[in-house]
Amino acid sequence: MKVMITGATGMVGEGVLFECLENVTVKEVLIVNRKHYDLQHPKLKELIVSDFTKIDNFEIQLSGYDACFYCAGISSVGMKEEKYNHITYETTMAFARQLAKWNPDMVFNFVSGGHTDSTEKGKIMWARIKGKTENALMKLPFKAQYNFRPGFMKPFKQQKNVKVIFKPVIWIFPILLPKLSLTLKQVGQAMINAVQKGYPKQVLEIADIKVLVAD
Repeated sequence: MKVMITGATGMVGEGVLFECLENVTVKEVLIVNRKHYDLQHPKLKELIVSDFTKIDNFEIQLSGYDACFYCAGISSVGMKEEKYNHITYETTMAFARQLAKWNPDMVFNFVSGGHTDSTEKGKIMWARIKGKTENALMKLPFKAQYNFRPGFMKPFKQQKNVKVIFKPVIWIFPILLPKLSLTLKQVGQAMINAVQKGYPKQVLEIADIKVLVAD
């Protein structure tokens, strides 16, 4: 299986990348980043794209993949709605629409978030925009499309891209609230299994992700 990952310079994308590199069913990984990620591995290739809304010239590099794990994203803290909408909705959709044209047999997995608002009408800005993004992605002509809503995620020990604010609670939170927690290894495994086995729901909450890992 050939996998494409965005957001490897962030915590979620980096963790999913590590699982893909470890997983024997994944034969090749392409990370699509805005800036270089310093890692060498026999499976790994990298493509630098400065603007994800303008990928028309990268058809050759972005074709022939079985899956895209879209982990790129940003916190909404301190951000105005217009900018958050551009990054979360407009950028994601521009990238996904092109991939759907070039890779109709692709499975597209989008990292969303718990409490995302599928109605698109709620008062919480980030949840409303995430919901709009999920709804739009589900309409694209991919082989399959899944939206992952993980909660707290414990990273791999060797990860570099973990925010300082999370480090003091990383090892405690999964013990205190196991039903609200996952490891990034589980998230990566579930994404791989979604490609290989499918899942009856397109929106996956924490419990669904754990079921998909166990299958």
